[in-house]
Amino acid sequence: MTTTDDRSTPADPTAADMDRLRERYRAERDRRIRTDGTAQYQAMTGEFGYYADDPWSDVAGREPVADHVDALIVGGGFGGLVAGARLRDAGLDRIRIVDAAGDLGGTWYWNRYPGIACDIESSIYLPMLEEIGTVPSRKYPPGEEIRGHARAIGERFDLYRDALLGTEVTSLAWDDGAGLWRARTDRGDAFSARYVVISSGPFNKPKLPGIPGIADFAGHTFHTSRWDFGWTGGDANGGLDRIGDKKIAVIGTGATAIQCVPHLAEGAEHLYVVQRTPSSVDTRDDEPYDEQWWASLEPGWQRRRREDFLNLMNMLPPVHGVDGVSDKWTDTAPIRGVARYARTHDTESLADALEIADAEKMDEIRARVSEIVRDPATAAALKPWYRQMCKRPTFSDRYLQTFNRENVTLLDTGGQGVERITSGGIVVGGTEYPVDAIVFATGFELGADPATRAGADIRGRGGLALAEKWSDGLSTLHGWVSRGFPNLFHVGALQNSASVNFAHVLEEQATHIATVVTEAEKRGVDAIEPTAESEDAWVATIRERAVDQHGFLAECTPGYYNFEGRPRKRNEQFGGGPVEFHRILGAFREGDMNEVLGGGR
Repeated sequence: MTTTDDRSTPADPTAADMDRLRERYRAERDRRIRTDGTAQYQAMTGEFGYYADDPWSDVAGREPVADHVDALIVGGGFGGLVAGARLRDAGLDRIRIVDAAGDLGGTWYWNRYPGIACDIESSIYLPMLEEIGTVPSRKYPPGEEIRGHARAIGERFDLYRDALLGTEVTSLAWDDGAGLWRARTDRGDAFSARYVVISSGPFNKPKLPGIPGIADFAGHTFHTSRWDFGWTGGDANGGLDRIGDKKIAVIGTGATAIQCVPHLAEGAEHLYVVQRTPSSVDTRDDEPYDEQWWASLEPGWQRRRREDFLNLMNMLPPVHGVDGVSDKWTDTAPIRGVARYARTHDTESLADALEIADAEKMDEIRARVSEIVRDPATAAALKPWYRQMCKRPTFSDRYLQTFNRENVTLLDTGGQGVERITSGGIVVGGTEYPVDAIVFATGFELGADPATRAGADIRGRGGLALAEKWSDGLSTLHGWVSRGFPNLFHVGALQNSASVNFAHVLEEQATHIATVVTEAEKRGVDAIEPTAESEDAWVATIRERAVDQHGFLAECTPGYYNFEGRPRKRNEQFGGGPVEFHRILGAFREGDMNEVLGGGR
């Protein structure tokens, strides 16, 4: 059931009436706009300092380290792992990963909530499958299996040998005289490195809603990235057997809640799902891989399969002529829109074709809600009224079905969130709901640049802080190097081009970095650093080729894609998309590389 009135009518707009549908989308957006924007969130510190604790490992005491390594990698997630693997291939001996976690895996180390799994098919998501020899159990395997694959990469490339886990880098300073980086950590380590890779990832800083009274709650609380199985019982597969007499509120209905809500509902006496904006929930269609199909794959299959998916997701024909993945990602609205435009370009503009295809896809998403959820009021509140790519699409064959349970109540807040928290519960719509625990499925701080996310004071030539260098806007060459910060490399979304299959992007970047390092070692070059001209030219390219997404995002319902309804006017992504961007990197590697290896300085 739901606490909201049924706003649905038989005359709900559809793709057959685009004017009314646009009006509905705007009305839903407007009633969800908050004046505080991203300031509505708070860091997990102070009263909620459990963020600083590692629930999965006991970090052993050790003596501070003082030595020299060939490469320091800040971050032990997939970005750091593939960077370490490729640098090992490049011949570097001492490679040190430093991570606050007690083991490698990044977001797959921290996040172990019940139901956790990837939403990109594992055959293209998991890095280095061919090299490691891993055969995933199914299309969308559970987090524990993914974490095991991360560990396998670390073991295969001997990345545990010099790792400092349970440790955070606090400062990085370039020593111009010695031609190396000097690093310090929160455990007293002071060592040097020839190269540094920043791979702190977008999901390393959990956030909490700044709800009035949040610190007054006398019950139990935890963030999904620090799941408390000691309180709930069970494990990442479910079986939460200690909450049968508990009333629980889960705040948030994004990709994490989509996965953990069904398990909470199965275990709790009563579950309140607090919703600001409903997710678009398509079918998941998970299944085990066919062993014969897997055995039939020929060498190079993962690269080919990834390239096909990447092209399709960027509205281009698959490189090898087939949609090998053929999942709900390749059936999202933009892909449908391009197909429609190919049929209707004589009568429709590309923008019109994309919008109509989007409306048709979202009609199907909303119809699915009505087909599954029996209570009309609950179904109405769960229907997403926005264009599909305004938020990250989600996929589940269990989430919507959960709202047919008698022990589950949807508390729809009309986009405004919980009014306040008392010592004994939450207040929504003027009504207090007593609960024993609050689970925060409220995501991560995603708006910060890599220098901020790394949590370290990074200073290059002349003591220039990286944050100061970028104070008026990002300035890099191809998103991976920045002038004034020699031998400092960035992995992630930074003046390059991202993809929904982020692991693919990370591998491309790691290969690029390792190739340039190999050439630098061959030439005896001391510093990999872009010329002023090459950096300026790339920044100009970013500005000239940027896709103006401001208009689209401004029409979207608030969320992290549009900074809670306040989209940034400057787009720092390469506008040509990842396919073209990877070609640019390839051409750079095939050239003389003098833009970063000393030519023309």
